Amino acid sequence: MSDPEGMDALIEAIYRGESRLVLATLIRLLGDFELAEEGVQEAFAAAAAQWPRDGMPVNPRAWLISTGRFKAIDRLRRRARFDGALPDLVVQLENDASQETDSETPSVEDDRLRLIFTCCHPALSSDARVAMTLREVCGLTTEEIARAFLTSTPTVAQRIVRAKAKIRHERIPYEVPAKDELSPRLEAVLRVVYLVFTEGYSPSTGEAPTRPELIGEAVHLGRVLAELLPDAETLGLLSLMLIHDSRRPARTTASGELVLLSDQDRGLWDRDKAAEGTRLLERAWASGEVGPYGIQAAIAGVHAEARTAEETDWARIVVLYDLLLEADPSQVVELNRAVAVAMLDGPSDGLTLVEEILARGDLRDYHLAHAARGDLLRRLGRDSDARDSYARALEVTHQGAQRRFLLSRLAELSK
Repeated sequence: MSDPEGMDALIEAIYRGESRLVLATLIRLLGDFELAEEGVQEAFAAAAAQWPRDGMPVNPRAWLISTGRFKAIDRLRRRARFDGALPDLVVQLENDASQETDSETPSVEDDRLRLIFTCCHPALSSDARVAMTLREVCGLTTEEIARAFLTSTPTVAQRIVRAKAKIRHERIPYEVPAKDELSPRLEAVLRVVYLVFTEGYSPSTGEAPTRPELIGEAVHLGRVLAELLPDAETLGLLSLMLIHDSRRPARTTASGELVLLSDQDRGLWDRDKAAEGTRLLERAWASGEVGPYGIQAAIAGVHAEARTAEETDWARIVVLYDLLLEADPSQVVELNRAVAVAMLDGPSDGLTLVEEILARGDLRDYHLAHAARGDLLRRLGRDSDARDSYARALEVTHQGAQRRFLLSRLAELSK
């Protein structure tokens, strides 16, 4: 290729789009997370060295998988000189490589599902399942996962290391469970998909107001799971993601600044996507077993059906939040309910609830809690107190678009 910079950019794009799929397949082929991760890195290093000289292969993903596999086997051969237990493993991997035919090779989707359910195995703790899947399936950094968890980076890193060790030492199978075992395993998987979507829809770090690649990944995984096990919560989660994502075109200005739901141009909403989400929501509620995702989807649906912000049925939303608190109690849900109460009964009532939540301390580093308090104080004309709350929210958020929004609020209050 005559344009080395162009090839470098192409390899970088392939890495962003294909590296997690390559990893999923290498884990199946090699049976080891660390070995597979090393294989991915060495395969892309080889691509960076060879493709500018020889040209890009017809099937880049297959080339990367094959190269990563044999790089890993070579690495094991070198280690085998010092570890007597490794030669048999090397022979087994070489035999597997020589005997596998295209007709026997599982699809990438199969490998992706295997990886998801391995990372979400019940032998792992709940937090470890989520952290592992976000890291290995979706490629989030430990820092991004820590922010999604509202915890520290070293804590997340330790969870991932321990989870990998447990998978290896307990020989946790790399497989999709049988259908009669799916339901107990599904809750952790759905939680992972939702966190991936949340990180894409409202990123915890970086300058971009959204991360479309993560949104697309989460919606795709939601569709795969809905086909595999179309129960109420799987349908509810997919509905929730689609309805939220239908608003994405109106969530930011042309320059990338955030636009609040109440100020959005609803003519920009993707009505086809919202309609698909609504159909899924109806299927979920028709089952009679709706859970937290189905309730959240219903709340999003109330917003979607309102032609203007003023027509929003806040009474219905408050009732739905009451149901959500019963199904999945948390202070974040309480905070969202408090905001809905403020819209229904006035900012004073909402402020009382928000301050009660903040007084407990669990959300002291949650910027949306302080931003909500600031907004309610602003609406009550308490500008000095509102500035303090917005300033505190600014201290604890690291996302560029969110910081710019808070700075704009502070500037307005300083006029």
